[in-house]
Amino acid sequence: MQSQLNEIGEIVKESSAWETFVDFLGTVLYVNEDKTIKITIGLIFLVVLIYIVTSIILNVVKRLFTRSLPKDDKAKFNTVFSFARWVVYLIVMLIVFHSVGVNVTAVFAASAALLIGIGLALQTLFQDIISGVFILIDQSVHVGDIIEIEDKVGRVEEIKLRTTRAVTIDNKVLVIPNHLYLTNSLYNWTQNGVSTRESVSVGVAYGSDVQLVKKLLLQAANSHKDVIDYPEPTVLFTDFGDSSLNFKVIFTINDSFKAQFPRSDIRFEIDRLFREHKVTIPFPQRDIHIIENKK
Repeated sequence: MQSQLNEIGEIVKESSAWETFVDFLGTVLYVNEDKTIKITIGLIFLVVLIYIVTSIILNVVKRLFTRSLPKDDKAKFNTVFSFARWVVYLIVMLIVFHSVGVNVTAVFAASAALLIGIGLALQTLFQDIISGVFILIDQSVHVGDIIEIEDKVGRVEEIKLRTTRAVTIDNKVLVIPNHLYLTNSLYNWTQNGVSTRESVSVGVAYGSDVQLVKKLLLQAANSHKDVIDYPEPTVLFTDFGDSSLNFKVIFTINDSFKAQFPRSDIRFEIDRLFREHKVTIPFPQRDIHIIENKK
């Protein structure tokens, strides 16, 4: 059997079609003056073949890793994998070029200035990509989280390698470059759960019945439909101000993304209850003394 295969191979090699095909693969498309870079049709075919084989292997690896992952984790893995795929392609192609005699060192030396310029121009882009990989790996931010960064608040809708897409309470799209996560403080409102503690501060006039104030503040908080029973609302007597006794009512709501609306409603209710029970909310007052200069 082996001898028959060898005979067939010899016949194929001796045929004019095979010689024509070999000559065709050896056709030179480009060669530089130093002959350090030589591109033939065979090299192009080899690159295409290696690309196809590498893609098949990467797809198999991807399926092996993602078949048991939840849907959210699978989406994150696909994002990181898409970045790693191009790194693998680059490494494989460099190895192929080097193995067929292309002087890869000469290529890098010839394009050093260009690569430096591109590197400087793409510095922020690479910062965003690396930051995106870190975000996906350490899972500090998830889709659906409510985040605050640079005084901007939004619900995360999509995490990509370069940017994170969030939607604000005003239904405006907030596109956040991922490198800002490394250079700025990030507040994740919902990492410990969707329920958050909120508060409303108010001051009352000196001489007011503080126990009545406490009762009215609790009544205002408990009357709102979005305030949950546990942990129950509480009132703090925070300070003796310059012109008021300062209080803070603290309560818990289920949807922190829309916290401004319950806070507003509770302020309306506090104002109504205070008016009904004759509790005064003072405004800052200053005494001005005019001294006449008598001559």
